[in-house]
Amino acid sequence: MTRREMLSLCRNGFGSIALMGLMGTTPFGRVLRQLSSPPGPTPLLPRVPHQVPKARSVIFLYMDGGVSQVDSFDPKPRLAKEHGQDPHDKFKVDATQFDDVGTIMQSPWQFRHYGESGIEVSDLFPHVGACADDLAIIRSMVADFPEHTNANYFLHTGVGIQGRPSMGAWVTYGLGSENQNLPGYVVLDGGLIPSGGLDNFNSGFLPASYQASIFGTGDRPLANVEPLEDSSDIQRRKIALMKQADQRLLGRVGHVEEVESTIANYELAFRMQASVPELTDLTRETEATKRLYGMDSSDPHTRGYATQCLLARRLVERGVRFVELTCPRVETPRWDQHANLKEGHERNAHAVDQPIAGLLKDLKARGLFEETLVIWAGEFGRTPFAQGIDGRDHNPSAFSIWLAGAGIRGGTIYGATDEYGYRAVENITTIHDLHATMLHLLGIEHDRLTYRFSGRDIRLTDVKGNIIESVLD
Repeated sequence: MTRREMLSLCRNGFGSIALMGLMGTTPFGRVLRQLSSPPGPTPLLPRVPHQVPKARSVIFLYMDGGVSQVDSFDPKPRLAKEHGQDPHDKFKVDATQFDDVGTIMQSPWQFRHYGESGIEVSDLFPHVGACADDLAIIRSMVADFPEHTNANYFLHTGVGIQGRPSMGAWVTYGLGSENQNLPGYVVLDGGLIPSGGLDNFNSGFLPASYQASIFGTGDRPLANVEPLEDSSDIQRRKIALMKQADQRLLGRVGHVEEVESTIANYELAFRMQASVPELTDLTRETEATKRLYGMDSSDPHTRGYATQCLLARRLVERGVRFVELTCPRVETPRWDQHANLKEGHERNAHAVDQPIAGLLKDLKARGLFEETLVIWAGEFGRTPFAQGIDGRDHNPSAFSIWLAGAGIRGGTIYGATDEYGYRAVENITTIHDLHATMLHLLGIEHDRLTYRFSGRDIRLTDVKGNIIESVLD
C-alpha cells in the first residue's frame, strides 16, 4: 500500500480520534450524563436532554423596569385619535401602582414597517427593527404582579416570591455546561441590579453550583481573577488541601450539598483564572466587529452595553449555557418612566438598540444564530394613559417581548392586545409559557425537569406552562 492509499483509507478515522480526544478533556465535559441522573460530584458536566434540542445556549436580554409596549412593538393608532381624552370614558381602568391616572397618551414615536415581514417597530429601535425578519414578537404577554420586585422574581423564577431557583439555574441544573473552565450561568452586570436584588439570579434550593456568576464589564470583570500565589503549584496545593479537609468532613457526616458545591466551586474558580482573561480580552476582535456592536459610539452607555453583548457572544461561543444581560445605568431611571417618558425611553433605547442588533447579526455571521436562543423581555408593560402628565404607570395586563435564533420562526407576530394596548385579548401568553418554550428549545420537557424539595417535586413552570408552538419553526 502506498502512503497516498493509506491516507485515503484512514482519513475519516483521524477525525474520530480527534473527537475522542476532545471529549476526553475537561473543557468538553468528558462524559455526557443522562438528564434523569443525579448531578454527581462534577455538577456542570453536560447532560443528555430529553429530546433533540434546537438551542445549545440562551442569551436573555433583560429590560429592567418594564418597556412600554405601545411605544415599542405594539402600535396603537387609536391612542393618537383619542390623545388627551379621559380613559374612564373609554374603558374600565384598573387600579394602578401610584393611583395617578391622567389622560390617554399617544406614542411620541412613529412606527415603521421593516423587512419582508412588514413588522411595525417604533423609532425607538431602528437597528432592532432592521432585524424584524429574525424576530418572533409576542404582543400578548401578561404578568401576575404589578410591582417590580415580585414581577422580577416571577419573570426569573416562575414564582413571585424570594428564594426560588432562577431560570438560568434550572437550565444549568438540567443540562450542565459545555465548558468546564467557565460557569454554566453568567450574568453580565451593566450597572443596574434589578429590584429584588441578586436573588433574581440565585440557585434557590438547587445546589449552589447552579447560581449565576456575576461578571462586570470593566477592566476587571471578576475579583481575584489573577492568582495571588507566586506559582500555580502553590495554588494547586492550597486547593488540594481545602478539598482534602472538605472531603474528610463529608466522610464523617455523609452527603452535604453545600460542602460538595464548595469543593466544585473552588475548582471552577481555579480554572477560571486561566480562562476568564482570554474571554474578556476584546483586543482579539476586529475593528469591524466592534463597530457593528457600537463600541465606537459617542454614547458611553451604548459602548458599555455593546461590550456586554460582545461578551455574551464570546461566552456562548465557548459553550456557556445561559447568559443574562442587565441594563446600563443611564442618566434617567431604568425602563420605568413614571414621568418624562420620552427622554427616559429614548436614553435607554439608545444604549441597547445598536448593540442588540449587532449581536443578532454577529451570531448569524458566525453560525451561532441557529443554536442560540435570544430572549428580549421585561417584567411587565405600561399603561396607554398617562401617569400624571407625561409618564406611564405599570401594566401587567399586556406587554411585548420577542424571541430570535434557534428554532424560532422569524418575522412572526403572536397574540394581540385591545385597541388601546391595555389588555391582552388574543393568545394570552404567560411567563410559564415562555419558560416552557425556552426549555423545549433546549431539549427539555418542562414537566419532567424537577427537583425534590419540601416534600414534593418542584419545577420551573410549577403546574402550568404551554409551549408557544406558533413561534417555532
